[in-house]
Amino acid sequence: MKVVKQLLSFYINSSVHVALSVYSLTWITLLEFDISYDENILYFVFYATITGYNFVKYFGIAKFHHRSLTNWLKAIQVFSFLCFFLMLYYGLKLNTKTLFCVAGFGIVTFLYAIPFLPKRFFLDQQHNLRTIGGLKIYLIALVWSGVTVFLPLINNDHVFNTDVMITGIQRYIFIIVLMLPFEIRDLRYDSLKLSTVPQKIGVKQTKIIGSLLLVVFFFLELFKDEVPFIIILLAIVVFTMLLLVFSKIEQGKYYSSFWVEGVPIFWLILVLIFY
Repeated sequence: MKVVKQLLSFYINSSVHVALSVYSLTWITLLEFDISYDENILYFVFYATITGYNFVKYFGIAKFHHRSLTNWLKAIQVFSFLCFFLMLYYGLKLNTKTLFCVAGFGIVTFLYAIPFLPKRFFLDQQHNLRTIGGLKIYLIALVWSGVTVFLPLINNDHVFNTDVMITGIQRYIFIIVLMLPFEIRDLRYDSLKLSTVPQKIGVKQTKIIGSLLLVVFFFLELFKDEVPFIIILLAIVVFTMLLLVFSKIEQGKYYSSFWVEGVPIFWLILVLIFY
């Protein structure tokens, strides 16, 4: 049992779980627009997510405590290093247009973790984008929606029509909602200056707003020319809404980091089973 717990902890802390979620959303986009399995973009997104997330999460720790790193953090560093090279390998197989977009998202990720602007713009001594009040959730949603919707379509030269734009908006909304249980959980730790959604409007109102956003997310599907997964989409909306409604400050250890973050994986499984 101890080994299983250690493996689960490494699976989550090394960002493999979140990478599978991003991978799943990207594959869902390919399926929705009837595009063949594109292993180059899918594997690139998977390894880039691990590299990017671990860089953001552990940059500060590695920078200031590199001589006293714990074994698990050293293992994550080695793992991230290998994923970085795999990211480069698959990145070299992407189209030039895709790489330009990747560069843009990469810069945002870099600035999210690295100090780069004067102190007056920030809430603490870190001076990076993640500490600007109210920005975090929207920045993450922007990157996720861009990577999981637009990158796979650009790499396969798909025409950007109304359905694509609606999907991009839906994905942005969906990621914002998925972030809310995390923000509710982190109320105990986040500085009030961060101005997270629960801090500004309270937990109850956050759940109401999130539920309304999920309704908007679903009904946007009806404006598309083709709606192949609408029943599955409804199931995902209900499941996500339940996770949001039952989220609380005192959450279980893996409530958000495993169950909430795993919703895209569940979504992909449903699509693969029924379509």
